[in-house]
Amino acid sequence: MSDTTQGPAAYTVVGGGAIGGTLAFALARAGHPVTVVDADPAHVEAIRAHGLVLARGDRRTSVAVRAETPDTFDGSLGRVLLAVKAQATRGAVEWIAPRLETGGYVVSVQNGFNEDLIAEYVGIDRTVAAFVNIFADVVEPGVILDGGAGALVIGEPKGAPVSERVRSLVADLQSWGPARADDNVEGCLWAKAGFGAMLAATALADAPMADLIDRHRPAMAALTAEVFAVADRRGVTLQAFDAFDPEPFRQGADAVAREAAFDRLTAWLRTQSKDRSGIWRDLAVRHRPVEVTTHYRDVIAYATELGLPTTLLRTVMDGLRELESAPETMSERRLDALDRLTGGPGLGDADPGVRMGLDEGDPGVRAGLGDGDSGVRGGLEDGDPAVRVRRWLEEHREEMVADLAAYTAQGSASDDLDALDACLAWLRGRLDERLGAAGSEEVLRRDDAGDILIRRYPARDATAEDTRPVLLLGHYDTVWPTGTLESWPFRREGDTVTGPGVFDMKAGLVQAVWALRALDALGLPRPAVTLMLNGDEETGSLASRDAIVETGRDCRLAMVFEAAVDGAIKTARKGVGLFTLTVTGSEAHAGLDPTAGASAVDELAAQVVRLAELRDLDAGTSLNVGVIEGGTRSNVTAGRATAHLDVRVASAAEQDRITRALAELRPVDPRTRVEVTGDWNRPVFERGEQVAAAAELAKSVARGLGHDLAEASVGGASDGNFLAAAGVPVLDGIGAVGHGAHARTECASVSGMVFRAALTAGVLVRLAGE
Repeated sequence: MSDTTQGPAAYTVVGGGAIGGTLAFALARAGHPVTVVDADPAHVEAIRAHGLVLARGDRRTSVAVRAETPDTFDGSLGRVLLAVKAQATRGAVEWIAPRLETGGYVVSVQNGFNEDLIAEYVGIDRTVAAFVNIFADVVEPGVILDGGAGALVIGEPKGAPVSERVRSLVADLQSWGPARADDNVEGCLWAKAGFGAMLAATALADAPMADLIDRHRPAMAALTAEVFAVADRRGVTLQAFDAFDPEPFRQGADAVAREAAFDRLTAWLRTQSKDRSGIWRDLAVRHRPVEVTTHYRDVIAYATELGLPTTLLRTVMDGLRELESAPETMSERRLDALDRLTGGPGLGDADPGVRMGLDEGDPGVRAGLGDGDSGVRGGLEDGDPAVRVRRWLEEHREEMVADLAAYTAQGSASDDLDALDACLAWLRGRLDERLGAAGSEEVLRRDDAGDILIRRYPARDATAEDTRPVLLLGHYDTVWPTGTLESWPFRREGDTVTGPGVFDMKAGLVQAVWALRALDALGLPRPAVTLMLNGDEETGSLASRDAIVETGRDCRLAMVFEAAVDGAIKTARKGVGLFTLTVTGSEAHAGLDPTAGASAVDELAAQVVRLAELRDLDAGTSLNVGVIEGGTRSNVTAGRATAHLDVRVASAAEQDRITRALAELRPVDPRTRVEVTGDWNRPVFERGEQVAAAAELAKSVARGLGHDLAEASVGGASDGNFLAAAGVPVLDGIGAVGHGAHARTECASVSGMVFRAALTAGVLVRLAGE
């Protein structure tokens, strides 16, 4: 059935959240037949049961609307108000398109730039542009918190003249408030993109929007200027809305006018019923991905095409992505770091009255203010080196991704020696391209495993008394069989990259290389560095462990580029023991002479019970009997049986206890014999004083980048175990941020690569001077 009827026009609102719910309520209250289609069954059921409720203070008002999920909706669509999150636009329009009537159309009452995507599915003639600034929120299923006065502008896409359908829409939507028609919706959207960048930045911390904008005016102005520089180059005429005037935030604007604009903006924000943004609520309350990273993907893409810097905008987006998985790390220190990127001090603890001018003569903020400026200028040469590196890496992130794509395309299965040889040859060539010739190079040949590459780079401008090198350790082999790339090549979607080995640990090596490259490009000091890559880590490093320990003994710190665990560095790893318990009995016919033989299977079962008693989870000790084999036929008393054990221990004392217990195993049936073979594949990596000091150094650098770096103890082992047991300070898990090691879900974060490379570089700079 059609959703267009005689009388007041009928509307279908797809996405009944803050914006969609507010407009649906207003239209229904004015007598329009309204259908709300929402993917949240709880929201739909609440609307069906109690109507759509609008809350203003203590007062709640309900209106009756039809509510459906996409699965339960039955009918065609006429006037559609599309109000889903930006990242859900494609899926929503795919649902709408086959149901849209010939004369129907879709109005994008959303945040961001979505009209082109909508037009791909329904055509530009059935797409209507809109600008929305409504401070509403969904506070519970079926209930929308009214955000007070806002702005709503409707127009034809691409700046076409205002049409009759637009005038009709505006007349209906004035039931909400001051809706108006305009032929420059694009100017409104770009103005909001600048304003919205500020609101997005406030979601990095847990404090009122107005207060955060007030305390961090330089960073907020420079951030907005980056967005408006793109709009200006695209020939967009910016439009003021509500209390936001974009003109004082453009490049080169008068500093006094900008301060007055900030005063008006923060005063207006303090009158709103919501003191925090919907972005903040998504992160802190709903614990779900934010849509704003999708909005600004277009802005960043446009800037890249135009050669314009978006250092601050990228930093904000990266911070929000980090908070999606770790909202507890919200902190105003993140905004302090943004201040430092603009060249100013962190203002989180400063007098709110302190203000920094932003005019062209001010030595403070220079983010994106100069034609042809490749980054943030002014005040950074004497600032935090890690911040400078991060800025430089932001400008080269696409080259980092290209390197990872090319590296991932080099298959390097641990059991394919030809593939390992080819991959190492490719790596040597790429290292030459990115870092130039090393001071020295060794290739340690191995017959039954991948060769080992050791490159030594001399110190530059280092003043530290300790002149020993820092070891950057990684492996180039992966668990993925040769041929995997044919069905699963490298792919990128937004901030996420996938492919065999990207997380474990190809992204980590790319980060290490680009950390060194950034230091070279910026002329920053660094200590001597030894880069070591082995090709058998995934199979136990049997052919490389001695070389790793020998190389590491002469190093002041080993940085292991294994992947992070939920963003945390690894400061303790369990020791791993791989053992085989073999029981030998005597065979006999199980039916004719059941007592003549001695069953190895029976004895093994008894020994497994004993082995289970060795577990001590409180002490961090696990013992798993993973594989059992025994006997030949069901009618033969088993003469031999084996069990394969995986033992993990968290301390050297527990390792000694397990070693003694395995050595002391004795048969229950004296007619059988038990034997334990195998050894400790990885020694224990304990968090001693040296490891703790290395972790604190990394945390200190991370704080300068606006990040609270966590540390973790994990059950998995790495080559860092060998070095820690040899007394070398180890900083492990410094590699990729992502998840899915050894699984088809393996992925890594591009923004995480940039941050981790800057973190690595910052640690190296500190060591060059300490």
